[in-house]
Amino acid sequence: MVKATELGTEPIKRLLVKYALPGIIAMTASSLYNLVDSVFIGHMCGTLALGGLTVAKPFMDICAAFGSFVGVGASTLLAIKLGEKDYLAANKILGNVIILNVILSSLVMAAGLIWLDPILMAFGASEATLIYAHEYMEVILWGNILTHIYFGLNSMLRSMGHPKSSMLATVVAVTVNVFLDYIFIYRFQMGVRGAALATIISQSVAVIWQMALFFRKSEVVHFQKGIWGLDRDITLHSFSIGMSPFLMNIAHCFVVVIINNQLVRFGGDMALASYGVINRMIFLFAMIVMGLNQGLQPIAGYNYGAKQYPRVLKVLWMTSVAATLVTTTVFLLGELCPAQMARVFTHDYELIEATILPMRILCASFWLVGFQMVGGNFFTSIGMAGKSIFLSLTRQVIYLIPLTLILPLLFDDNPILGVWWSVPISDSLAALTAAVMIILEVRKFKQLIAEQERYNSSLPPQPD
Repeated sequence: MVKATELGTEPIKRLLVKYALPGIIAMTASSLYNLVDSVFIGHMCGTLALGGLTVAKPFMDICAAFGSFVGVGASTLLAIKLGEKDYLAANKILGNVIILNVILSSLVMAAGLIWLDPILMAFGASEATLIYAHEYMEVILWGNILTHIYFGLNSMLRSMGHPKSSMLATVVAVTVNVFLDYIFIYRFQMGVRGAALATIISQSVAVIWQMALFFRKSEVVHFQKGIWGLDRDITLHSFSIGMSPFLMNIAHCFVVVIINNQLVRFGGDMALASYGVINRMIFLFAMIVMGLNQGLQPIAGYNYGAKQYPRVLKVLWMTSVAATLVTTTVFLLGELCPAQMARVFTHDYELIEATILPMRILCASFWLVGFQMVGGNFFTSIGMAGKSIFLSLTRQVIYLIPLTLILPLLFDDNPILGVWWSVPISDSLAALTAAVMIILEVRKFKQLIAEQERYNSSLPPQPD
């Protein structure tokens, strides 16, 4: 296990590469689930099926949000207990997260299956795309328990100091998913149902691999007798910690639902399919930024606690530059070769043509998004959760929802343009907000650094 002291002594660049690389690989691999499904479905099943998958995605994200509600909170609590060397409580957290995931995922599955069609219609499905979204989500919901356990155990592995094992579990799942997508969709012609089945089976394989790790008695935290009771304190503490990411994920899903409905209202199923293509391309690169943020968190947090403020500012600067390079790549791809990017997902000429202008619009200010994402995560890393939540909500709720509803009214001749332009405008406003907050915080850090330097200069020289 990595020694914590290296976070305060090793060069920042080396640390950022060391801590961010497993996160980047894991997050990128994780994003390939929907990306691979979209590629196979777009080419083998057509535009309407791709639109159905676009409708299903926010529903999937809501299911995942309930999983993070348990997983993020429990894994954070696990790390605290391991730091306190309270190994009995740590093992109880492991048992608790399994039971809690089974209970919560069963409730989500039951509710989803009972009200599946009304939910999908509310999320933007039309009569033409509903059948595809229904087929996909029906299979996903039946496997919801395995999905929750998969994400929960992966979070636990990271907190136990096994980021590579967590990464490998994701890589295994994605690799199996790609293979099964080819078998089920291309060979067996199972369509969207085959894509969903490939996802569930691949996650089942990963869960078996994870379980094997947790059955090792050599691990401090492992499956054993006496850990399977549902502990009230652990549950409440886990929920309190997991509430912030849960609310932010739900807010994001709510925004996507509004955009889907506006797209169907003003542009029909073709606009919805176009958004699905663009969103999946963007999502892949956003996952790379999230991987960088995973590397930032322990470095910034440790050095902030150690009052090594120059190192805090340095890791913020380096991560911001790296993230901006990633999102600038999206900007260039979207502006210079939108048709080529659309062809990755579909061979439908009409859909490709319908995607070119929206992709250029949505990517217009995406080069600013990397900095905004890093800014929100930076505040989380140094314990300022309120500022982090505010930055996350500015882009998704405060700016994007009103703009999505208002701008189409200003484009009388072509209201769908108002929906498209709401995204880059909200990105720009959110980045500006993040810049102001980060600049103000950096000034405070510089004042603290100046105070430290004045204090150190006032000390008598140390004898050799």
